Amino acid sequence: MKLINHWIDGRPVEDKPERAGDVYDPATGETQAQVAYATPGTVDRAVAAAKRALPEWADVPLAHKARIMFAFRELVEKNKQELGRIITSEHGKVVGDAAGEVARGQEVVEFACGIPHLLKGEFSENVSSRVDSYSIRQPVGVVAGITPFNFPVMVPMWMFPIAIACGNTFILKPSEKDPSPSNFIGELWAEAGLPAGVFNVVHGDKVAVDGLLEHPDVSAISSVGSTPVARYIYETAARNGKRVQALGGAKNHMVVLPDADLDLAADSIVGAAYGSAGQRCMAISAVVAVGAAGDELIDRVRERVDSLEVGPGSDPASEMGPLVTGRHRDKVASYIETGLSEGADLVIDNREMKVDGHENGFFLGPCLFDEVTTEMSVYKDEIFGPVLVMLRASTYDEAIQIVNSNRYGNGTAIFTNDGGAARKFQREVEVGMVGINVPIPVPMAFYSFGGWKDSLFGDTHVHGGEGVKFYTRQKTVTSRWPDPEQRGVNLGFPQN
Repeated sequence: MKLINHWIDGRPVEDKPERAGDVYDPATGETQAQVAYATPGTVDRAVAAAKRALPEWADVPLAHKARIMFAFRELVEKNKQELGRIITSEHGKVVGDAAGEVARGQEVVEFACGIPHLLKGEFSENVSSRVDSYSIRQPVGVVAGITPFNFPVMVPMWMFPIAIACGNTFILKPSEKDPSPSNFIGELWAEAGLPAGVFNVVHGDKVAVDGLLEHPDVSAISSVGSTPVARYIYETAARNGKRVQALGGAKNHMVVLPDADLDLAADSIVGAAYGSAGQRCMAISAVVAVGAAGDELIDRVRERVDSLEVGPGSDPASEMGPLVTGRHRDKVASYIETGLSEGADLVIDNREMKVDGHENGFFLGPCLFDEVTTEMSVYKDEIFGPVLVMLRASTYDEAIQIVNSNRYGNGTAIFTNDGGAARKFQREVEVGMVGINVPIPVPMAFYSFGGWKDSLFGDTHVHGGEGVKFYTRQKTVTSRWPDPEQRGVNLGFPQN
């Protein structure tokens, strides 16, 4: 059985782990590898390697850091098909989706290639007589990222390119469900010339997470996960004196007005709700249909769902793959039973879908509930699977109120041909990322990604300018060079 071990100090760990977990092939249901689970000692080893590497890496000139980032970017480009293949083999998403994930992660690497410009400070001459003031940004230190299974390449790349470019050293704790991409990335970093210890990978479960959250030599934590996990990470890390950005769960709404292009809306709903089998933090999981839009949307969505090709992610003909594990599939399926018991109308039911030749795979077909209310579990909870719910609103204001009353505020979208309605939506909706006729409004790398309310714990979003601020500390210098003509003691408070 293949063993996926930790990556520490520029190479894979060779020691046999005390504990390990299974890694599945989601398309077949079979165990394909085991992944090492870190002990507290493993975490200490990774942090020590990162701490040793920090002073030298922080002192590397910005131009040289940029060259290494460019080299890493070229290696990602060269190996993007292999990265996509590894993602598909352990996560289950289709090859096109995996390729898109790598491309969006690569955009953050490209953003970080401009680090010499991004780290420029400010300068003010003569703030007082012959006194200048200026700011500089310096690395935080050893930082860590705790990332989820749904984007094993893109989400870590929201973090480590900027953290490393800013002069920090990095420890990644990826999901134990699909750990191999992280080790492959470690190999690419080594080939790009990154010094040993600057990028490390520690695999495992809560033991590894707690070890990073509590370690006195870890200065900052970035994480993406469910809201309960994000809250735990935020509270634990902050209690231990760390800087934290913890992105939580989501219930992303799409509001569809009667004047919208309903074919475009239906195409977008199916793509955004069922892509990656609904296992996206930016998936549309709730449609709010205003007025007469609902009935027409259901017919159009059903027509498109009926033609979807569900199959193993490695098959180029597949449009939707399996869920990541059997346990997760069963949890998603349990929500369908709950929705029926709560009185929702299951208008598209693909619970019993089987894929020929892959009967033991973790497949669950696209499902759609209509006549859902805000009190139902299928609406309130983040299901994280191919289960879409539709709510009805009689007015536009009622639709906005539904979105704003939800405890999550990650992403949302509106579909309309009315510019005034769109402007009202973007101004009044209480959500961090907004799409106008765009169903998954994931910002480009030079903007920042993050939600509001229970979708974010901490003050900053990831990547973009906020990422640079998170991974650096600002220092302000006030400078005066001695003037031979100005001498003597003055006990007064300095004034201009």
